[in-house]
Amino acid sequence: MADKRDKIAGIEKAIREKYGDAAVLHPRANWDDDKERDYLEQIKKLAAKKRRVSDTVDKVDNGGFFMPKKLLNKESERKCPVCSVYSFNIQDDIYMSKYECCFECYIQYVEGREERWQTGWRPDNGNNT
Repeated sequence: MADKRDKIAGIEKAIREKYGDAAVLHPRANWDDDKERDYLEQIKKLAAKKRRVSDTVDKVDNGGFFMPKKLLNKESERKCPVCSVYSFNIQDDIYMSKYECCFECYIQYVEGREERWQTGWRPDNGNNT
């Protein structure tokens, strides 16, 4: 048992020498009643905020589990309107929301020509330049 304590003391000493006294202090060493009150007040505020947020979210039963109603109404476009490719790629979602096309169409038609794209130009089967 004494051998184990000596080993722990040696490890603590090495840590103290390398990282300083603060590295081996007990977590409660600098804790006082004021810090405890502040901490408890922060926890109460956080819990109240979480309750307010959860109360404002309408949840509906969806096949045996509850989910926010706004997620059920959200439709995500998975098919590119330019090339008609169906994609599950997250990267395509980004370009779909900003440019209304998949990443491949962005590279082919939009990149470097964003102004033209924003004004409404879209490729057609006969003219893809």
